[in-house]
Amino acid sequence: MSSSSTLTAPPAPDHGRSSRRRRGTSLPWRFLGYVGYYVGAGLISGAVVHHPMDPTRYSLIAGAGVLVFLVATFLNEIVLASEKPDLAKTLRVLGASTMLSFGLGMLSGGMQHFADLPDRCAVLIPLGLVLAFVAYVLKEDKTPWRRVFGLMGLTVLVVAALTFAGLRHIAPTMGEAGSGHSHGNAVNEKNDDAGQEGDHDAPADDPADSAPEPTAPTPTPAPTDTHNGEESGHDDGHAH
Repeated sequence: MSSSSTLTAPPAPDHGRSSRRRRGTSLPWRFLGYVGYYVGAGLISGAVVHHPMDPTRYSLIAGAGVLVFLVATFLNEIVLASEKPDLAKTLRVLGASTMLSFGLGMLSGGMQHFADLPDRCAVLIPLGLVLAFVAYVLKEDKTPWRRVFGLMGLTVLVVAALTFAGLRHIAPTMGEAGSGHSHGNAVNEKNDDAGQEGDHDAPADDPADSAPEPTAPTPTPAPTDTHNGEESGHDDGHAH
């Protein structure tokens, strides 16, 4: 058989180019997904710190943060994933992402507001660290419990315990120093302002003390006896 009669194999498809094209098309959606991660964690971080001030309001904010975080997770981990996960893995990813959002929110919010609420944030920071670690391992690792209860999990637990002890030791000094963004003094300042306004409205002195002193009546001049004078002249000129 001559070489001219040999069949040439068709060119292999360029999978790399098509893969790059798909990634370029999905780039805006991936961007939105990562924005959702950070916005959701930010909403939760503010809600978990300020929750005692207005539980209803900050519960709604935390719920909105969790929803945004879950939408971002669903977009990045399921819709745009190269391999579509099954139902069991999808539920595990969404559940772990909910835990992760709270862990990151507690860690971030506690670090931001430690100077304002040291006692509360001393608990939020180490607890958020542990929760975020467990949630991330559950979401990413194929054998999560070996990681959680292994050497890495023990290291995270020790770091969290040392962090809690250190922050509890520093918290009293932070409370004495005070802060311009302190949330605990807002109500007291409002009450002080209301009290000062009440003092301005109250009368300064007793009404009896402020009454005007009586003054002596001004003497009126005696009337001139002009009528008698005219009668006298009349009598003098016409005396009979």
